[in-house]
Amino acid sequence: MINVLFIGDVNGKPGRSALSALLPKLIRDRKIDFVIANGENSAGGFGITGKTFEDLLSAGVNAVTLGNHIWDKKDIIPVLEAENRLIRPANLPEGNPGRGHSIFTIEKNSKKINIAVINLIGRVFMVPVDCPFKSADREIEKINGNAKIIFVDIHAEATSEKQAMGYYLDGRVTGVFGTHTHVMTADEKILPKGTAYITDAGMTGPFDSVIGVKKEIIIRRFLMAAPEKFELSETDVHINAVLTGVDEADGRAKTIERIDIKYE
Repeated sequence: MINVLFIGDVNGKPGRSALSALLPKLIRDRKIDFVIANGENSAGGFGITGKTFEDLLSAGVNAVTLGNHIWDKKDIIPVLEAENRLIRPANLPEGNPGRGHSIFTIEKNSKKINIAVINLIGRVFMVPVDCPFKSADREIEKINGNAKIIFVDIHAEATSEKQAMGYYLDGRVTGVFGTHTHVMTADEKILPKGTAYITDAGMTGPFDSVIGVKKEIIIRRFLMAAPEKFELSETDVHINAVLTGVDEADGRAKTIERIDIKYE
């Protein structure tokens, strides 16, 4: 059995600090073989930089996926070109830097095992992009059997779009995990053909907040309908993640478990 941990959106310094402190022990205690994290909010809550990317890797993350805040910090562009551990949405328009999937090789029980990670972004209530469903088909075709274990991060707003993606890819990938809303859902399951699914893996960051931002700011915005600068909260920090047990022989998910750990 291969144990793969998928970490919900890492939000700013609080999220990075929680990972640095808690992830190594979690990896040891739960015998985790591979770690994926969505890092698109890892730099101050908006975007990712080369430094915050390195912080995630240093904490024990093996692959970092992105989302709609991919371009918020321009210095990430050369990193996207150079680094296969950083994966951007595959359905961004053609010609953008970076890659929509990567294949990683781990060793377990003296055997080498390939794990592929695909990143997609939704279209409902999001910026205009190419079709995520057809893009998923293309990325799976590019993988071309070189990895039986395939995980998909679908970074999307609408629960219906994420659920549809899960059923669309059921049996063709190992896991389909939603990100973006920063609120973990309680619908984790193994779909009929062996794909692990959850609508949203949640947030790794400050929970004394409205999806990471100081709650007073968001309440005022709702009350006054006027713009105000967002400030990241720093208290009640949690790690949200999903742990999946995978049969390496056929790439099918056997178990799925939600994880919520408070960073004291």
